[in-house]
Amino acid sequence: MPSLSFQMKVENTESGDNTNNNTMCRTIQVVCVNTETEISPEKKKLMIISPPFPAVGEDGEELLVPPLNFSMVDNGIFRSGFPDTSNFNFLQTLGLRSIICLCPEPYPEANMEFLKLNGIQLFQFGIEGCKEPFVNIPEETIREALKVLLDMKNHPVLIHCNRGKHRTGCLVGCLRKLQKWCLSSIFDEYQRFAAAKARVSDQRFMELFDTSILKHLPISFSCSKR
Repeated sequence: MPSLSFQMKVENTESGDNTNNNTMCRTIQVVCVNTETEISPEKKKLMIISPPFPAVGEDGEELLVPPLNFSMVDNGIFRSGFPDTSNFNFLQTLGLRSIICLCPEPYPEANMEFLKLNGIQLFQFGIEGCKEPFVNIPEETIREALKVLLDMKNHPVLIHCNRGKHRTGCLVGCLRKLQKWCLSSIFDEYQRFAAAKARVSDQRFMELFDTSILKHLPISFSCSKR
């Protein structure tokens, strides 16, 4: 099956009320493209974005490439696979304060330089990327990551692992339990990202995860039940 990626076209608009931040309001258009059959080799080069030189299309528009499996979780919370240099300009539009990485490997030098240049704090919670039936999601590690995630001082925040499916899915699923989502909705969201790679063991972990220890922590962003 041909691979898919996203381009995002950004147009600056006039500044509105900047009392809360100094960023300019932007309108973002997301276009799904087939990178194997619809994009020529010349145009593929335009999608590789390395700061401080953003890629531009033929019409002069800036092209922004989100990381694999990128999505908004809640106000100020995002999720994705591991970002690379082609995603840095897109990440800059999010105004991130922190990143929660769930991979145990040393963070790439290019990524660390990007965090330093943009004043983004890295919280790394190393969870091994195992395959069934030898999956071991450490509950204490997820609990510590949730404490960082629930702290509004760290928002906007991006959660990521390698592919943005299992480890990220488990952390988001446990967040949903704190937000009082029903299990069927939690599993639906997990499966939407994991697709054919969905693990029964991950869903079992989310089902049994004890949220009572974290109930004293404030959840001041949206917490709608589903």
